[in-house]
Amino acid sequence: MYKPFVTLALLLLAPTALDARRTDPKPAAAQVGTGMVSAADPRAAAAGVEILKAGGSATDAAIATMLALNVVEPQNSGIGGGSFMVHHDASANATTSFDGREAAPAAADARWFYGKDGQPLPFTQAVPGGRSVGVPGNLRMMALAHKRYGVLPWARLFAPAIKLAQLGFTVTPRLHNGLARFSDRLDPAAQARFFPVGDQPVAVGTIFRNPAQAALFAKIAKRGPDAFYKGAVAQQIVKAVNTSPRNPSKMTLADLAGYRAKERAPICGTYRVYKICGMGPPGSGGIGVLMILKQLERFDMAGLGKTSPVAWHLFAESERLAYADRDMYLGDPDKVDVPAKGLLDPAYLAQRSALIAPDRTMPSVSAGTPPGAPPRQLAPNADVPGTSDLVTVDRRGNVAEVTTTIESYFGSGLSVDGVQLNNELTDFDFVPEKNGNLVANRVAGGKRPRSSMSPTIVYNPDGSVRIAIGAAGGSTIIAQVSKALIAVLDWKMSAQDAIGLGLLYAPGQTAAAEKGTQLDAMIPALRALGERVVSAPLGLKANAIERVDGRWVGAADPRSEGVAIGEDGRRTEIVRVGALANRPPE
Repeated sequence: MYKPFVTLALLLLAPTALDARRTDPKPAAAQVGTGMVSAADPRAAAAGVEILKAGGSATDAAIATMLALNVVEPQNSGIGGGSFMVHHDASANATTSFDGREAAPAAADARWFYGKDGQPLPFTQAVPGGRSVGVPGNLRMMALAHKRYGVLPWARLFAPAIKLAQLGFTVTPRLHNGLARFSDRLDPAAQARFFPVGDQPVAVGTIFRNPAQAALFAKIAKRGPDAFYKGAVAQQIVKAVNTSPRNPSKMTLADLAGYRAKERAPICGTYRVYKICGMGPPGSGGIGVLMILKQLERFDMAGLGKTSPVAWHLFAESERLAYADRDMYLGDPDKVDVPAKGLLDPAYLAQRSALIAPDRTMPSVSAGTPPGAPPRQLAPNADVPGTSDLVTVDRRGNVAEVTTTIESYFGSGLSVDGVQLNNELTDFDFVPEKNGNLVANRVAGGKRPRSSMSPTIVYNPDGSVRIAIGAAGGSTIIAQVSKALIAVLDWKMSAQDAIGLGLLYAPGQTAAAEKGTQLDAMIPALRALGERVVSAPLGLKANAIERVDGRWVGAADPRSEGVAIGEDGRRTEIVRVGALANRPPE
């Protein structure tokens, strides 16, 4: 029987939703022939716009935005972590994806996260220190995408981030509150950086500078990614993770020097008249989103509408089936056999969809047996609500959708030259086999852990881009993107309103209705349909850009500090009713 991999306790410790229901204004529309950036922080979005104004491509702008996020939102993403990018090439009308997911050191074995007692470590004990750190992939991914689709020189893309790190930026509530709650995770260098006086983190509204990070970025801007993956910086990374007082690793200089980002074919399918393209394995988002949508395709979601408890019940049931298969079968396709084709086989999806009924809830949920699936065992871990997302569009119509992460807030807690190092290896399932069957997402040397990141581009029947969207928030990402797409494509909502719509998150038997949203009033009706529902705050954060009446229209999550800014200077002004969800997850 399938058990949800995110417990109720984790849900209750996630960031709070808004205290009152949100009302979102009409989002900004960029003029025809101009570009746009949507990101989780306005300083990062402005960095991307600066590059667009200089004639940069969507990929150039995405890289600049990612680097700026590393400066102003160090708790969620950066060059010490990894990312996925889904890219639309307007001139060739082609979609591709780039895999910058972190990798385990070659020395990692099946019992990498086992303690001295011979038992798997508790998740919270495995996160801090060196053993959770994967070889970072962000810079290699940036360089690969830039080589393919970049226009401006590599060094130019670093200028906005270097300026922010050198001159400083205003500390936001999200950064301050994250520091207040996770100070025990930070290494001495990060403690000194973020806690300059006593035991209080840098205050909201103060100017924070990171000269070490600025110097590192300047070095990488001049010398390229090798300045990070080889030489003195690489030696610092290896030393930091291998001599960590908590959970020391066995990373080598060869692990860093040998890392390669990969261009991969996207996972594409259809939902009604639309083509949906996302990231394939080791990402689980592309397959997961398509499974949720395809299992719902036989239902009249448009006719039911956004206020129908039946529609949300159907959505929850489809989530359960998709997450069960996701946990059972998805992993790094370079290391394990992933039945991607079988999971998206129309006959298999029809079989799974037939398990969903509009008037009752499934008494139990388990993974199915898609065509070509090897024997597998379920032993899932929890995903942590961190991460950041961004979307860029250039004046030529190219689109880059990127989800980037260091996993938990401030990653492993270790840092090098002002940059936090990830804890992505805790995305592996700690137990390698069970009942004689291997776990798809088990740890192995050189392997990339499964990810929930779901950068997605949707196409109209004529091949034009309808919307590009992605999200942050651990395993909720797949549900967030799926919910928003149903809202946009079936319920004809704007991307802004679709992102702001509350989420019913159901990775297993218990569903979490996002507290403080329209779902509050639906809980009794959902329970009458057999749903086991709890009201809980969820750590959600999404970004999108859509094409409406010939113009790009940006959207940013009202739960976040995010914004969308057009190359022509227009920006979304998000009305946030109640308190921002600036309290980070445990």
